[in-house]
Amino acid sequence: MRRRWIRPVLVVAVAGVLLAGAGILLGPLRDHAPATDSSDNSASTTTSALDAFVSRTRTHLGEVPGDWQGWASLGMAQVQLARITYDPSHYPAAETALRRSLTVQPTGNAAALTGMGALAAARHDFRKALSYAGRAVATDTYSADAYGVLTDANVELGRYDEATDAVQRMLDLRPDTGSFGRASYLFELRGDLPQATAMMRRALDVAGGDADAVFALTHLGELAFGAGDLATAGDYYAQGLARIPNQPALLADRARVRAARGDLTGALTDLHAATAILPTVDHLVTLSDTLTAAGQPAAPVDQLIRAAAALPGATPATTDIDLVLFYADHGEPGPAVAKGKALFAARPSVTVETAYAWALHAAGRDRDALTHADRGLRLGTRDARAHYQRATIRLALGDKPGARKDFAAALAINPYFSLRHAPDARKQLARLDGAE
Repeated sequence: MRRRWIRPVLVVAVAGVLLAGAGILLGPLRDHAPATDSSDNSASTTTSALDAFVSRTRTHLGEVPGDWQGWASLGMAQVQLARITYDPSHYPAAETALRRSLTVQPTGNAAALTGMGALAAARHDFRKALSYAGRAVATDTYSADAYGVLTDANVELGRYDEATDAVQRMLDLRPDTGSFGRASYLFELRGDLPQATAMMRRALDVAGGDADAVFALTHLGELAFGAGDLATAGDYYAQGLARIPNQPALLADRARVRAARGDLTGALTDLHAATAILPTVDHLVTLSDTLTAAGQPAAPVDQLIRAAAALPGATPATTDIDLVLFYADHGEPGPAVAKGKALFAARPSVTVETAYAWALHAAGRDRDALTHADRGLRLGTRDARAHYQRATIRLALGDKPGARKDFAAALAINPYFSLRHAPDARKQLARLDGAE
């Protein structure tokens, strides 16, 4: 299962320069950012429009420094730029602008409070994001953007009932790609894939341009892949790439479909292209696993992944879930547990909890691991990897019936869930069936 909306990201420049970045994936922020031409809404066009807006607004604020709404819009535009470009250098400028807005207009300023909440979420400080978003909705109960930030913060803090209430309010106020996408993810977490898919199709139906449409198509594909439907997933990815060719997330996702079909050469072509454009940890981990499956050396890629953990700006909260799993899978339980524990303390979501469980298993702490594995699946999420991990933990504890049930569940949900682990799931299930 892939993360939506808020995705901790460490970006590694393969050429040797290491950069870190993270961003909140918000829906279109029509109240706080400039509009872009919906006929050409690619990332580069959106970035150019935001850059131009920032330049114009700075000039305006130099002439009218008391325009608190202008300061708020400038701050949110900087948050959006950080999200789109994966460049955290925009964060200080965003904070300066948003705080200036609040200094000029300390009361009744929901726009700046929402911006501060979005900025905190982008930095993965979800408790602070929750506080700012709460203040924003108290100030303006009709701010859909504020409810979007409130939803995201509640999800990452494991407050799913509160997140559901917030996204319902957002849907009531503004049924757009952002609100439908958030609703889709909450249905997915609760294991209701038909509703998750229906909500994401609604997100596609109301998409305002290529960027919104590609967002929806990407996640429709991931929902299909997560259910083991390679044909449907591949079709959605093809539609997305027809709109924005060489979009790195779509290339990485198409690679997973190709690898599942046995086309490791095609998968590696896509992954090399994706990581050349946007070398995030999850893309690099997928590349590493695919190289290993193809019998090619993965050590250089693994070194880049490890280097990401030591980057300036990499904090416990911004640790990528895939980084925790990488350490656990590569026989490095010490850093896996340390990073998993810190990440769970900062962001106690079910997805983080399952990753922490896997780290604890790698360290031989299977009793503790099972507690977290159970909690990670408490919503009924249909996540094949999480079921495989719990099966392995149960097997280590001698619970063969429980392990068999989870191995079977993992393969029933998605027999292609992992190049690394799906073959082991099949082997273990056959062994347990043969022992009966």
